[in-house]
Amino acid sequence: MKNVTIYDHPLIQHKISVLRNVETGSTNFRRLVEEITMLMCYESMRDLPLEDVEVETPIAKTKTKMVAGVKLAVVPILRAGLGMVNGVLNLVPSARVGHIGLYRDEETLEPHEYYCKLPKNIESRLVIVTDPMLATGGSAVSAIKLIKDRGGKHIKFMCLIAAPEGLEALTKAHPDVEVYCAHVDEKLNENGYIVPGLGDAGDRIFGTK
Repeated sequence: MKNVTIYDHPLIQHKISVLRNVETGSTNFRRLVEEITMLMCYESMRDLPLEDVEVETPIAKTKTKMVAGVKLAVVPILRAGLGMVNGVLNLVPSARVGHIGLYRDEETLEPHEYYCKLPKNIESRLVIVTDPMLATGGSAVSAIKLIKDRGGKHIKFMCLIAAPEGLEALTKAHPDVEVYCAHVDEKLNENGYIVPGLGDAGDRIFGTK
């Protein structure tokens, strides 16, 4: 699939397996989500532009490279996407954080917006949208449309687990958006949940039922 990166790194796959385990409690679940996101973020930033700068070491002045003025925004889809934010901020602490609130109609499975707050100058920022689960793709498609409607141009989407149906829907609706995913699962069940999945990511991150 064009613009889709599926990670096969052993550390990511190991942590995903522990994440799936029903015996993994909220404390460890949150830590694993953050760690996996950080590993994914590291690789997803490979295309950041660099520029030559001069620095002075304790020994001498030298030419070296730094990221060339890219402004980053992290936009989690509430609420589960919040669990991935620190994984990005650990690598890019200067990033601004926005929030998009969507809830899914349990009968139609369609997303409905209830909140959207984005950083200023969103049109000039690289926007990382985070959501642990890409199931039907409805929430991701809607969230990215909200960002585009407000001027966002350079957008990446990052998830931990995806269903093939969700990947297809997202790439069809937004072929210009780069998608990063730790694992693609088998399918969606009749209730729109990913199989085998890992349960409700929001409940497991925040310890709710």
